[in-house]
Amino acid sequence: MNISSLADKIISGFRIDKNFDYNIFIQSELAELCGNADRIRAVLCGNYVDLCSIINGKSGKCSENCKFCGQSSHYCTETETYDFLDESKIINECRYNAEKGVSRFSVVTAGRTLSNNDFDKAISLYQHMSNEKINLCASHGFLTDEQFQKLHESGVSRYHCNIETSERFFPQICTTHTYADKIDNIKRARNHGLSVCSGGIIGMGETWEDRFSMAVSLAELEIKSIPVNFLIPIKNTPLENVPPLNSDDILRTVAMFRFVNPDACIRLAGGRKIMSNSGEKLFKSGANSAITGDMLTTSGNNIESDIKMLNQLGFYTKNK
Repeated sequence: MNISSLADKIISGFRIDKNFDYNIFIQSELAELCGNADRIRAVLCGNYVDLCSIINGKSGKCSENCKFCGQSSHYCTETETYDFLDESKIINECRYNAEKGVSRFSVVTAGRTLSNNDFDKAISLYQHMSNEKINLCASHGFLTDEQFQKLHESGVSRYHCNIETSERFFPQICTTHTYADKIDNIKRARNHGLSVCSGGIIGMGETWEDRFSMAVSLAELEIKSIPVNFLIPIKNTPLENVPPLNSDDILRTVAMFRFVNPDACIRLAGGRKIMSNSGEKLFKSGANSAITGDMLTTSGNNIESDIKMLNQLGFYTKNK
């Protein structure tokens, strides 16, 4: 089977599982692989691009030891540290993004979970933002069933919880929580009416098999919003000296994720600046969503320039 006939099968309803020979994604000619990934995207998803913007609502002092993260208290980095931002600042940022044409706004907080006081602040915040013309997303680590229910009732429609990498490679990246903890958190968020955004990071030293396994795991979980981050090594973290990804491997990975998750939003996230012109080629290789604006601890992409580029490529964005 060649990559074009595989794309035809996927468009007709075939789905890839863990037993599939992923080597076809490594061995196929890159332009043909990317072109067929884009064809799958066009047929099954259309030309709508879902833009999300995030605000780092609480930064640093995280108890977890994720090796890629500058916000971990286990590493001495130059990442800014602060407690939960004032409600008015976050609401104004939410309103600004809605006015700019962003589809979703997410508040992200560092830490394994939120204290009771901070969780109450978050609920008040979402209640105030629920009237804005933008979809609300949240990323607050591991929550209880009661907290997930309260989030949903406050106006949040989607919860973010990355699985980060494959189940096999996960212990090489984090030991303060497990891959199983992530899966449990995702399932419980969904049980309380929240859709889930979950993806991971490539370029941390994982193999192609790990990347394929992560893509399949997300397909098995039926995740429809999949952020793909490209590692930007942060000084004084354990991954600071990991060799940088090359653009061909990034393109090949995004295309593979489209083949494995044909009707999902493949969302370009942290590290997009590695690619030229804000990752323009990735939007012709299967990607159809992006995080825009400031990107937590690494710089991101300007909203207006992103929308202009996407419109020139034939995509469109819309609000709530």
